[in-house]
Amino acid sequence: MRRSTYDRFPFVAVPDGEDACVTGWDAIADRLRKAVAKRHAARSVLAVECYPGVHEADLARELETRLEPALVLRSADAMLSPQKVDDLVAPFLGGDDRVFGFFCGLKLPQFFDADRVRRAREAIDRVEEGLIVIVGCGATLIHQPDVLVYADLARWEAQMRFRRDEASNLGVENRTLAAGLQYKRAFFVDWRVADRWKRPLIARWDFVLDTNNPREPKLAEGEAVRRGLRRAVTRPFRVVPFFDPAPWGGQWMKETFDLDRSAPNYGWCFDCVPEENSLLLGFGDVRLEIPSIDLVFDQPRALLGEAVHARFGDEFPIRFDFLDTMGGGNLSFQVHPLTEYIQQQFGMHYTQDESYYMLDAGPEASVYLGLRDGVDRAAMARDLREAQGGGAPFPAERYVNRWPARKHDHFLIPAGTVHCSGAESMVLEISATPYIFTFKMWDWGRLGLDGLPRPVHLDHGLANVQWDRTTDWTRENLVNRIEPVGRGDGWREERTGLHEREFIETRRHWFTGTVPHDTRGGVNVLNLVQGEEAVVESPAGAFSPFLVRFAETFIVPAAVGPYTIRPHGPSVGLECATMKASVRT
Repeated sequence: MRRSTYDRFPFVAVPDGEDACVTGWDAIADRLRKAVAKRHAARSVLAVECYPGVHEADLARELETRLEPALVLRSADAMLSPQKVDDLVAPFLGGDDRVFGFFCGLKLPQFFDADRVRRAREAIDRVEEGLIVIVGCGATLIHQPDVLVYADLARWEAQMRFRRDEASNLGVENRTLAAGLQYKRAFFVDWRVADRWKRPLIARWDFVLDTNNPREPKLAEGEAVRRGLRRAVTRPFRVVPFFDPAPWGGQWMKETFDLDRSAPNYGWCFDCVPEENSLLLGFGDVRLEIPSIDLVFDQPRALLGEAVHARFGDEFPIRFDFLDTMGGGNLSFQVHPLTEYIQQQFGMHYTQDESYYMLDAGPEASVYLGLRDGVDRAAMARDLREAQGGGAPFPAERYVNRWPARKHDHFLIPAGTVHCSGAESMVLEISATPYIFTFKMWDWGRLGLDGLPRPVHLDHGLANVQWDRTTDWTRENLVNRIEPVGRGDGWREERTGLHEREFIETRRHWFTGTVPHDTRGGVNVLNLVQGEEAVVESPAGAFSPFLVRFAETFIVPAAVGPYTIRPHGPSVGLECATMKASVRT
C-alpha cells in the first residue's frame, strides 16, 4: 500500500477574485453595509436566503448586532405550524420505512401560512426608514430584496449537523429525531424543495455566504461566484472528496490518502457525486465552499453537453466513489431496482446501474455477483428471511457466484443483479446517480455504526432480482468485458463496459505517452487508476495544465472538447492508466 499525494482540498481559482471574498462577521457586515449604502435609499431590504440546515438564528443574531437594522424578520415565523408541515410532507416519507420515501413535487410557498406572510409584509410596510433584514429559507418570498445574500451549505455538512443534533428539517423543530430519519426527510423533501427555490435565484445573488464553518463565515460577491462557475466549465476540475466510516470499512484510504489515523475506518469516499460534494472556489488565499450542485444548476449545458442535458436536465448522472474493505468486511448483499420499479415506487426516473473497478485488491479479494445455476428462488427467499429474523446466517455462496478479484478487474452490475464486494477490496464504483436506492437483503449479521441493525429491504429486493442472471450469463456479460478499441504512439484504449442496459460507457487508457481525448459534446469523468501523476492539457492552450494524482477523480466539462493526458513527474517513463466514463448518446 503506497501513500498518495492525493489532494483533499482541490479548488477552482476565480479570475480577478482576490478582493471579492471576505472572512469573519465584522468584515461581512462591513461589506453588506456598503452594499446597502450604495442604494442611497431611505429604506432598504436585505434578504438572507438560507439553505436548510443553516444556523439561521445565529446568523440573524450576528447581523443584527453589527448592522443595527430597524427591523429583523425570520421567514420561519411565517411558515405553517409544525403539525401542518408534517401533514404536508407525510405522503412523501414512506411511513415507518427508515430509508425510502417518494420524491416530492412540493414548492417552497406551500410551506408558508398566507396570513403570517401578510402580517410580515405589513410590518415591513410600516418601516419608512432604515434597514430591514429578513433571514431564512424563503426570505425572498416575504419581500423582494434590494440586496440578496444566499447562505449556502454543503449537503455533507447538513448531514453532520443531523448527526450532532444541531439541525432540524425544513419548517419543524426535530433535531432530536434520529439522524437517519432526518436525512430521509431532507433527501426526499427538503433538498428537492430548496433546490427548486435556489435555481432561479442564482442569477440574482448579490452575495454568497459560506456557512459551513460557523467559526469562519465567508462572504463573496455573487458575480464573482458566477464568474468562478463559468470558469469551472472551461477546464478540468475536481470536487471536494468526503470520507466517512462504515460498518464494513477498511484501512486503505486512511493510509493512502493520509486521513485521520484515530478514525476506526473509512468505508466511503464520495469523490465525484456533485449533489453531495462541495466545490471550492479560490479567491486569492481564501477558499469559499459551495455545494457543487450549484455548478450543475448554473452551467448545465456547458458542463453536461446538449445531449446529456436534454436527457437528464440539470442533474449530474455519473457518480464515482470509493468503497474500502481492505482490513474490513463484505459490503451488504444487495440489488438495485429496475427502472420501472424506481419510477413507480420512488418517483426517480432512472436507476442505479453501476460497476466495480478494482483500484486495488488483496490476495483473497472477491466479488459476489450473479446467481449460481439452478437456484431455487423460494429456498433463497426463505433463507434470507430466516437470517433476517435472527436464524441461521444466510448461506450466500450456496446461491451467489463468488468471483476472485484482482487489481484492475472490472465487474459490471446492471440493476436487478445481486451483488456485493467482498473484503480485501478497494473499489472504484462507477455508477449512475440516484444516490440511496440500494436494497440490502443480507448484512452478514452485523450492526450499523449506531449500534442498531441496518435496514434491510427484502421485499423490495426480491421483487427486483433477475433470476436468469446465473453463472454463465454473468461470466459472459459482466466479468471483465474488456476489448481493445484503439491505439497510438505510447497509448492503447480498451472498452471495459458498461452493460448494454446501462447508459454509461467506460474506457480505459494505458499510456506512457500523450493520449488524445475529446469530450465530443458530453461530460467526461476520469480517475487516474495507475501512476503517480499525470497532466491534462489543451492542445489549443485553452486552459492551464491540470495535474492529477493517483486515485483522484476529475471532471472534464463537455465544453472543453479536445484534451490530452500524459504521464507527469515521477510517472514519466512508466505506464499509467485512466478510467473514463461518459453518457452514451
